[in-house]
Amino acid sequence: MADAGTTIDPHGIVRPDLIERARAAMDVHGHKISKRDRMYLVDFQKFSGEDRLYEVDLEGGWVTAYRTSHGRGSDPAHSGYAQQFSNRPDSHMSSIGAYATAGANWGSQQGPNVLLDGLEYSNNLARERAIIIHGADYADPAFLARQGKLGRSYGCFSVSHADLVPLRERMGEGRLLFAMT
Repeated sequence: MADAGTTIDPHGIVRPDLIERARAAMDVHGHKISKRDRMYLVDFQKFSGEDRLYEVDLEGGWVTAYRTSHGRGSDPAHSGYAQQFSNRPDSHMSSIGAYATAGANWGSQQGPNVLLDGLEYSNNLARERAIIIHGADYADPAFLARQGKLGRSYGCFSVSHADLVPLRERMGEGRLLFAMT
């Protein structure tokens, strides 16, 4: 965790309650979170066209922000806001709670990705549901410019193809991803 003198998110980019809840989840799920240098947070209260996926450096305090999609079942009217969440297979909804990153992978449908293991009842079917972090055309800046919001996934945390490159390299295995409303 952060050094005693390090301020996490000194510019106030992330909601403080999201950081607090994520830190508590890191303690609760410590046996599955082996790397504590960085954590990843998703703020589903925010509009899909805004930055709402955050990489938080727990040693240096800095935050890097990205855009990420939500599931089409979480936003049936395609308003750009995730409104409902589920862990049910074939719901096409996003799931909230704590995940452990499970390393870089390559899939036949989505290509390069990062695997996730859900750690709570609200997301423990993430592997069965194939909930991953992957690049998608509907999360690219050109799509956002045309549509005014990101497209929707089947529940995955889809990011732009360009953003997937650093995320996939840095997320690795054993780090916390925490999503909440």
